[in-house]
Amino acid sequence: MKGSCLCGNVHYEITPPFKMFQYCHCSRCRKFTGSAHAANIFVAPSQFRWLKGQSSIQRFQKPDAKYFATCFCTRCGSSLPWQAQGVPNIVVPAGTLDEELMEQPQQCIFWGSRPAWFVETHNLKKHNALPLKT
Repeated sequence: MKGSCLCGNVHYEITPPFKMFQYCHCSRCRKFTGSAHAANIFVAPSQFRWLKGQSSIQRFQKPDAKYFATCFCTRCGSSLPWQAQGVPNIVVPAGTLDEELMEQPQQCIFWGSRPAWFVETHNLKKHNALPLKT
């Protein structure tokens, strides 16, 4: 499966099967994504490879974090896959995949850290496009 950043400068490839697909509600993932959670796929390093644009990747590693780090495109700021600290996992932001993902997340972690404004999507009105103001 192939993935890329928003500007198309960085491309990568992962090979299933995945170790895990989960939503993470921790404060670090929320800060990095700007959302209520990150949707992360975990693969072994042997299942991942950069295809192009590696020179445009910046890594941020929080000194006090046990596993957390981030990578992003220096051109467009898109989240990109990153090597977890201290464990043999590549963390792949699911939203950066260019192909349709047929698997569904297996779990939510740091559920107790979810923001107070988070609402389960099944409780929200649905639109197939940007709704017109009425």
